[in-house]
Amino acid sequence: MFLSRIVLRDLDSIDSPASMASSKKVVTRDEWERKLRDVKIRKEDMNRLVMNFLVTEGFVDAADKFRIESGTQPEIDLATITDRMEVKKAVQSGNVQEAIEKINDLNPTILDTNPQLYFHLQQQKLIELIRAGKISEALEFAQEELAPRGEENQTFLEEIEKTVALLVFEDVKNCPYGELLDVSQRLKTASEVNAAILTSQSHEKDPKLPSLLKMLLWTQNQLDEKVAYPRIDDFATAELKDPSI
Repeated sequence: MFLSRIVLRDLDSIDSPASMASSKKVVTRDEWERKLRDVKIRKEDMNRLVMNFLVTEGFVDAADKFRIESGTQPEIDLATITDRMEVKKAVQSGNVQEAIEKINDLNPTILDTNPQLYFHLQQQKLIELIRAGKISEALEFAQEELAPRGEENQTFLEEIEKTVALLVFEDVKNCPYGELLDVSQRLKTASEVNAAILTSQSHEKDPKLPSLLKMLLWTQNQLDEKVAYPRIDDFATAELKDPSI
């Protein structure tokens, strides 16, 4: 990112009409690699970036091994990662009540201070009842647990109506809201729970690494308009691709 800013700054001169009319400036691999070597990034910063990703995404074993090998200390107790992943797994498996109980064991204030998250968990519980074909139980739950919340919040009411609409269709594939029964809905709720727990632990809810990769992609797109250079097409290997001349 720092290198790209330098290159963008150095290439400002080609924005003139005369230079824009000419071919793009070409930066050779040797010249590009020399610029890369000039950018000084501390290993400690890179290690913290990796640790941030492992902790946020819940790779507790990998985080512990990385802590030992690199000497990088995580910002939170690694034991809490296991607890957080158990909650996330419970939601992803459709065991919403178990997830709620585990959240309260972790920190009872999470749901007390986040009514939207609690509603979405209750909504997910209703979805699971409908998925299991427990129609009477689903209707009773919707009326006793969710309806009062819908009376207080218009957005919640709309979500309740969409969820209850699943009961009207024998073939949920033809229901406009059938996506609520997709696994993606569980994952969405689990992700919201994961973010809430991380926030309660004073930790970022999103890892920094994906954001940096998006920034790198954006910067390369900006450079493409002005210069031909060895760019990275495969982020998995980070291999430089020679510019086409």
